[in-house]
Amino acid sequence: MKSEVIIQKSHRNPFDHQLRSTGVKLVEIETRDDLQKAVNERTAMMHFTNFANSAGQIKVDEWPKLAKQYNVPCMNDAAADTPPVSHLWDYANMGYDLITFSGGKAIRGPQCAGVLIGHKDLVANALLNNSPHEDTLGRSQKVGKEEIIGMIKALELFLNEDHDALAKDWQDRLEGISRQITKVPGVSTSFFVPEIANHVPHMQITWDPGHINLAPPDASTILRSGKPSIVMGGGEGKPGLAMNSFMLQPGEDKIVAEQLVKLFKEHSA
Repeated sequence: MKSEVIIQKSHRNPFDHQLRSTGVKLVEIETRDDLQKAVNERTAMMHFTNFANSAGQIKVDEWPKLAKQYNVPCMNDAAADTPPVSHLWDYANMGYDLITFSGGKAIRGPQCAGVLIGHKDLVANALLNNSPHEDTLGRSQKVGKEEIIGMIKALELFLNEDHDALAKDWQDRLEGISRQITKVPGVSTSFFVPEIANHVPHMQITWDPGHINLAPPDASTILRSGKPSIVMGGGEGKPGLAMNSFMLQPGEDKIVAEQLVKLFKEHSA
């Protein structure tokens, strides 16, 4: 049985244990020459981690072309890469044989479910590790029938949504929070959209230590331990705190704004 999976060194991450747990050996490469030398009769797959696209020498569109050249199946872990909704088929059109997406995040389906897209025979092979085939690796990661149906419904809803209107709603929520918290002297905000994973509106929150005596990690701890508990940390390597709003339920943005204002006022110099 083929037992090696080729992955770019810069694409290694805490989630690749899901590859290793099958018993395969990960073969790290960095260059196209490395890839050519790594492919052999034991190669089962070439794996790509989409959020690491900018870090590797071989980019997302070239990886499947090289896989076809070497006659090796390739897979793209695109867990957080909707929106845009077109990514549900873009990577398949690029030539990837299998693509995975999280069921939660912006699709807003069951958190324990996901979507596997690709060639019918390969998806069928994956299904052999699911119920009713009990003595398999997938048994320990079982997705229940309820989650599967929930995932199908969430995907149907996601495909039929007005995605421009959704993005505007997410941005409006952030701007509403911004208007409240920037009334506190020393607090400022800015907006950004990550280039790849979680490609939705985000807000960065920073403050002048001369006005507010509070370190960002301490602010995060206080918010998390409060009532209601709000989990917010840094994001994208930026200073201060960062948040997005696409997982908030209606009205929760106002709660976040109230708690942030309270926090900053309590620690005003």
